[in-house]
Amino acid sequence: MGRVHSTPAHTFDRSHDREIESLAEFDEVVATLGSLAHHRVQAVDLTDRTDVLLTTDATGAVFLGCPMDPEAAAHVRASGSLVFPPVPGLPFDPYRGFVYSPAELFASLDKGYEATPDALAYAWFQRTKSDGDIFGSMLRAIHDDAISDALDELLVGARVVGVMGGHAMARGTEEYAGAARLGRELARAGFTVATGGGPGAMEAANLGAYAAPFGDAMLTEALQLLGKTPTFVPSITDWARAAFEVRERWPDGGPSVGIPTWFYGHEPPNAFAAHIAKYFANATREDGLLARSTAGVVFLPGAAGTVQEIFDNATPNYYESRGEPTPMVLVNRAHWTERLPTWPLLQALARGRSMEARIALVDRIEEAPAALKRVGG
Repeated sequence: MGRVHSTPAHTFDRSHDREIESLAEFDEVVATLGSLAHHRVQAVDLTDRTDVLLTTDATGAVFLGCPMDPEAAAHVRASGSLVFPPVPGLPFDPYRGFVYSPAELFASLDKGYEATPDALAYAWFQRTKSDGDIFGSMLRAIHDDAISDALDELLVGARVVGVMGGHAMARGTEEYAGAARLGRELARAGFTVATGGGPGAMEAANLGAYAAPFGDAMLTEALQLLGKTPTFVPSITDWARAAFEVRERWPDGGPSVGIPTWFYGHEPPNAFAAHIAKYFANATREDGLLARSTAGVVFLPGAAGTVQEIFDNATPNYYESRGEPTPMVLVNRAHWTERLPTWPLLQALARGRSMEARIALVDRIEEAPAALKRVGG
């Protein structure tokens, strides 16, 4: 499934990568190069590396949110480094070097969803966005840029297929089961499944990718278990706990990516994406999700948000601003030609252009993988 790591990993090739994002990497760089000059150290706790910081060249280095002894901080500043200290009192780290895991965002779920880092970050976002504080907006921007950087590193070499669809698709429905089977088939075909990271169709596709390494019966049983808690309303806590029960019963499932946003804070992230790139800015999240779906996008039935994603994806395909157009497969003919007649407009835009051969409309979810292969070029 490409180079989607189950845990943070680096090869320590310093010729192109001057970012240090873990203590192990810090130690490796010092041992191999004997210098920190011009490196960028992100969110690494260096309180136990004072002697190293006092004796190693750090000219031109930048330390982003790295706890360190005051003597060490003063020394590296004096040697020409920039030190951006950790920001106290935040429910998130704006300088983080990696995307999130479900366990990280849902820590303290046993005390209720409101106690989790995910909920606390949303509460902070609600407070700070309303007062117009430039410091708050700066922290959000730094965080989102760090997440984008981490996501790019995670997906190097991966063949990413985006699966888009509405959050209202309930567990226990045939539509949800179909979206899960789609995610499973894409993952088994060697694709990295990427979704908007939320509930509904997004969760189903991530669940399917999680189920890919197991026998087919696992997904059937998991769907039955999840169906007892159909939606995240009225209780996000119960909804999330059901997902973690599935994960505990079948540990070490297949990896996939979720890219949700705190902008839609009423929609929690789902726990089946191994890697969660959560953003404050929805526009950055939307564009980034589609831009990284380099092997194509499957659009399941949805409402305004999914319609927006279709044309957000169609625009660079139309102008070829990202290179060759990428495949687009719309699922459910009645939905996209009658209820929300998006397909005729997409066809009209594509006519006579190279993207015309890269779009497809199918009736059933089961037809989507073959259609994706057919229009993949």
